Amino acid sequence: MSGQDDVLSARLPSGVADLARRLGARSKGPASVRLTQTGRMRQSAAAAWGMFTARQTISVARCAFDWKARTGPLGMVSVRDALVDGSGILDVRALGIVRLAHAAPTAQLTRGELMRYLAELPWAPDAILRNTGLRWREEGPDRLMVGAGSGESAAEVTLDLDREGRIAGAFAPDRGALIDGVTAPAPWRGAFSHYRLHDGVWLPFFGEVSWEMPAGAFTYWQGHIRTWERSDHD
Repeated sequence: MSGQDDVLSARLPSGVADLARRLGARSKGPASVRLTQTGRMRQSAAAAWGMFTARQTISVARCAFDWKARTGPLGMVSVRDALVDGSGILDVRALGIVRLAHAAPTAQLTRGELMRYLAELPWAPDAILRNTGLRWREEGPDRLMVGAGSGESAAEVTLDLDREGRIAGAFAPDRGALIDGVTAPAPWRGAFSHYRLHDGVWLPFFGEVSWEMPAGAFTYWQGHIRTWERSDHD
């Protein structure tokens, strides 16, 4: 870290500052990161997997991201999952026109999208130093808690570290999930692996996300990072 990085890390719990150093987080530079992904996803344990391609922007200065994917036959279904200006967005369309699904902007949706932002900090490690809206605390040598937001949309996620001290898992006990047509809190878990040193920062190039439902746990999303870069567009 630079001298300024050390000054910024001084306001963080020591375990969080150490994580920022290990990952190669920077306190200066572009306001966001851009990445592209390929992978597969499904809506339930009984559903078939569908392939997707996606591009995503993640802010490192504030809690915001925008994930846009294409899936379905010939990529005709577009999905947007985002946190923009403090509000959650979830929209699914066919041919970019016909709306297949849309979530109303509620505190519950925003809370869920905040959880996603916090869980995906491994793909935006500069945010550890630069996003002053994050609230950190240590829960042991290999576990950190990070939160953000306020009121009904306040969110918190547990981050577990691997043997190299990098983020291997993220967990929230009560993210809103669609169960039998009704949104209800359920345990939600992410896992990160295949770390590589890229542009001076350690990044996981594979991730997967699971729900722990009453009928059993199932993985519903798996993705590989194809490109990653810092970007001046927030």
